[in-house]
Amino acid sequence: MQNRDRIAGASAALVVLAAFFWGLSGGIGGILMADGWDAFVVSFYRGVIGLLCVLVWLALRPNGNGLANPRLWFWSAIAGLGVAGNFAFYFVSIGQGSVAVAATLMYCAPVFVYLVSFALKLERPSAMKWSAIAVVMLGIVLLTRIYDTGASGVTAIGVGAGLLAGLSYAVFIFGFKYAAPHGSPQAILSIAFAVLAVVLIWPSDARQIGEVLGAPDWPLFAALGVFGAGLSFVLYIIGLKHTAPAVASIVAMVEPVTASLFGVVVLNEMLKGPQILGMGLILVTVTALSVYTRSARTPSYLSTS
Repeated sequence: MQNRDRIAGASAALVVLAAFFWGLSGGIGGILMADGWDAFVVSFYRGVIGLLCVLVWLALRPNGNGLANPRLWFWSAIAGLGVAGNFAFYFVSIGQGSVAVAATLMYCAPVFVYLVSFALKLERPSAMKWSAIAVVMLGIVLLTRIYDTGASGVTAIGVGAGLLAGLSYAVFIFGFKYAAPHGSPQAILSIAFAVLAVVLIWPSDARQIGEVLGAPDWPLFAALGVFGAGLSFVLYIIGLKHTAPAVASIVAMVEPVTASLFGVVVLNEMLKGPQILGMGLILVTVTALSVYTRSARTPSYLSTS
C-alpha cells in the first residue's frame, strides 16, 4: 500500500512539474517576443525542438508504436493541428496582451470541450454545467476588462487569440484521445509535432527562422522547446498513468498560476483587482468542472488530461 502511495505521489509530482514547465514557457515566449521575435517563429521552434525530444523518446521505446496504422496518422494529424493552433494563438495572445491573461484564457479549454459536446449532442446539458460556463464567461469579462472601453493593455486580438488557444487545445485533446487506441503516446506526439512544424513554417518569418541559431537568444529558444514542449509532454503522459484524474485536474492549475506569477514578477505586468477576481473565478470554476467530469464518470472525450 505504501509503495502504491509513493508511486502515486511521484506521478502527481511529474504532472505538477509538467504544468510548471508549461507555465514557464509562456514567460520565456514573452521575453523572446519582447526582444523582437515573431510569435509564429517562437511557436515554430517550440514545436520543432519538442519534436526532437519526443523522437528520442520514440527511439528509446519503439515497441507498439502503431506507425503502420492509418488511423493513428489521421487522428495524430488532427492533434497536430490542435497543438499548432494552441502554441501560435497563445503567443499571439501574449504579444497582444499579457502572459497572465493569455494563460488564463487558454485554461478555459474544458469549457470549449463542453460547448462542442453540447453542439454534437455527445453530452447532455444541465443547469450546473451552464452555470459553470456562465461563471467562466463572467471571469473572462473581468479578466480582459472588455467592459472598460478606456482600458489599455489587452487588445481584442489578444482576447480572441487567447480563447482560440483554448479551443485549439481542445482539438488537440480530441485528436490525441482518438489516436491513443491505435499507437503509443510517443508516436502520436511525434506525428503531431511534425504536423505542427509543417503548418507553422508558412506564417513564420523566414528570415527570423534562419537567424535564430546564431542569435544571442538561442538558449531561450532551446529552453522553450525542451521544457515547454518536449520534456513537459513526456513527464505529463508518464505521470498521468498513476495519477487520479481529479488530482490531475487540480494540479493543472499550476500552469496558469506559474505563467501569471512569471508575468508579474519578471515581465512587470500589472493586474487590477477585477482582473485578479476574474482569474480566480476562471481557475476555480474550470478546475471544479474538470473534477466533476471525472467523478461523474463523464465520457472520456470530455477529459482534458
